[in-house]
Amino acid sequence: MLKSQEMRDIAVEMDALKLGMGWGKNDLDKPQIMLQTSKGDSHPGSIHLGRLAKKAKKGVEKKGGKAAQYTVTDICDGIAQGHDGMNYSLLSREIMAAMIEAQFRSTPFDGALFAASCDKAVPAHLISMARLGAPSIFIPGGSMTTGPNGLTLEQVATYHSKYKRGEISREQFLEFQDTACPGCGACQFMGTASTMQCMAEALGLALPSSAMSPASGKHLKKIAEKSGKALMKLVESSITPKDILNEKSFENAIIVHGAIGGSTNALLHIPAIAHQLGISITPEMFDKLQKSIPYLLNVRPGGFYSAEYFWHAGGVPAIMEEVKIHLHLDALTVTGLTVGDNLEKLRKNGFFEKGGAFLAKCGLKKDMIITPYDEPILKTAGIAYIKGNIAPQGAVVKPAATSMHVFTGRAVPFECEEDAYHAVLSGKIEPGDVIVVRNEGPRGSGMPELFYTTEALASDEALSKSVALITDGRFSGATRGPVVGHISPEAASSGPINLIEPNDLITIDIPKRKINITGIDGKAMSRAQINKALELRRSAFTPAKRAERTGILKVYTQLASSPMKGGYIE
Repeated sequence: MLKSQEMRDIAVEMDALKLGMGWGKNDLDKPQIMLQTSKGDSHPGSIHLGRLAKKAKKGVEKKGGKAAQYTVTDICDGIAQGHDGMNYSLLSREIMAAMIEAQFRSTPFDGALFAASCDKAVPAHLISMARLGAPSIFIPGGSMTTGPNGLTLEQVATYHSKYKRGEISREQFLEFQDTACPGCGACQFMGTASTMQCMAEALGLALPSSAMSPASGKHLKKIAEKSGKALMKLVESSITPKDILNEKSFENAIIVHGAIGGSTNALLHIPAIAHQLGISITPEMFDKLQKSIPYLLNVRPGGFYSAEYFWHAGGVPAIMEEVKIHLHLDALTVTGLTVGDNLEKLRKNGFFEKGGAFLAKCGLKKDMIITPYDEPILKTAGIAYIKGNIAPQGAVVKPAATSMHVFTGRAVPFECEEDAYHAVLSGKIEPGDVIVVRNEGPRGSGMPELFYTTEALASDEALSKSVALITDGRFSGATRGPVVGHISPEAASSGPINLIEPNDLITIDIPKRKINITGIDGKAMSRAQINKALELRRSAFTPAKRAERTGILKVYTQLASSPMKGGYIE
């Protein structure tokens, strides 16, 4: 017996309450489906999800189910930028997943549909799917249309830095600002929102070809309705995310992540999803698996084109086709079929040819967006996991986002991002510097993004080719340049990043996977000399005074796990 039906004789007020909502008597006998979205007026990635929910609900009803709509609205990282709101970004993932758990557990449901577009909502939904263990399908919210002349949202921060330096006029900046977001959907680059939509499909939790579909197009609405119908099959067969998510599916996702040059934030979200099932996904796994995966996707920030073209070039299935010799083709998905079966079905249906007409109108070809396996943008990209006396537990960097793979520079430490950002804009950072920003990890400030500082660097031609940035915080998926994040242990957990002083020499060596203090006061020294100096500093170290945390931010900074584990609440 379905759970919803079994509980009717126990929670006897339940039928009466549902009838009070306008349900018919016959609705009570149907399989009960939670339809969870992050719908809200919070940002373009959530504003349109109500339309998808209607289509998904229609699909459920056509197959004999009854869907009940629930909403836990997400916040927007773009709107949270530049102020303390960014401190709440990562923890919002935890709160969303907790609220969804409470909603689902308090009502007997037989299955669930999830719809979201953006940075924290998508991983919160995927965490919930793994945690709840009910038949479930995720519906990606799609990608936003590109702005005029190829404008994408992340460029606004670059142009703002140029405006602040007097390189463009206020009128020019306002024109970019006014036209960067033409409509709904996830931001138009391979940032965290786009990355996690792709991860949902690569994990097997979303229907094939659903990730990154144009948010304003017809296909996404069809996917929503199709997802509703497909969920009813999962309810009938009792297939749940626990049957789909295993080492094979996570490895598939990591391989796809490498090929698309996905956001470093996936190293926070993929382990957090796996954690719900007792599966350990480590940065070493990303590094090991992605060393043999070519970088194929010519989409910003690592590439040239906007994300709008990705789906028309074949999307995640086209990436899987290119790297399928590395994939577990026998991994199960929400279609009830394997990855290999899904790809074969798409080939027979002519899916891979359908986007050609759209690309041709834009003067493009598929291989300009997704390069062939044998002709990659880079032979290896993905995420590099690096360690050293600055980061004994590790740190992460995105090789595809920079040409500075080996670099030694002078340390310029800051206790918060705001000070680093103003130092860049005011000309206090010079070529050859390594900006060090600490106290921005999960237990320090909630692990905010350092997006504005990295964009300020990227917008300055001299600094973008000669300055690195390292931090125990994290970066936007739009970030470019030689930036190292997630340094662990973080400053708030007594990590060695606390001990870096001005003019220390810091060496970043991505090919050798190392990050170390290699000199004191501008002079190179032996490892023994460095270790001795660090011990003296440690004995005299006094932690910087931090602002008092209150409310949920206080709870999160007290309970958050290491970035190397996923930054989830333990």
